[in-house]
Amino acid sequence: MARAPKVLILNGPNLNMLGSREPDVYGRESLSDIEEKCRKHGADKGLSVECRQSNSEGTLIDWIQAARDSHDGLVLNPGGYSHSSIAIMDALLAVQLPLIEVHLSNIHRREAFRHHSYISKVADAVLCGLGAQGYLVALDALALRLNAQQET
Repeated sequence: MARAPKVLILNGPNLNMLGSREPDVYGRESLSDIEEKCRKHGADKGLSVECRQSNSEGTLIDWIQAARDSHDGLVLNPGGYSHSSIAIMDALLAVQLPLIEVHLSNIHRREAFRHHSYISKVADAVLCGLGAQGYLVALDALALRLNAQQET
């Protein structure tokens, strides 16, 4: 029996404050609530899901680079680094893993500076405005892709 594809979910700056930070924009669920739902949903879809969060750009880059040898796909909510981090974009280009970018809010209905994402340029798909549900949709998409790859 083949091993379950491994997906790494990375969350960037300030996402550790979910539930208390602007709940009208980001929802009332905590990051740990979302992570728990992701692990369960991933398992239901045949995925092994690991979740991490950092406020540090360098730490996120280190995790992305390490994922190249340990994971089969990535889900990334880069938070504010979406709009500023060429370094994270370059790390994602280097690892060449399937990638889905997730944003809780619809970044295109917010301030103009949030409309641009360096990460979107290298992502296979971008989900925004679905709240925490976006992570589950991202896992569904990766499960279809990764499980199909295992069958070939």
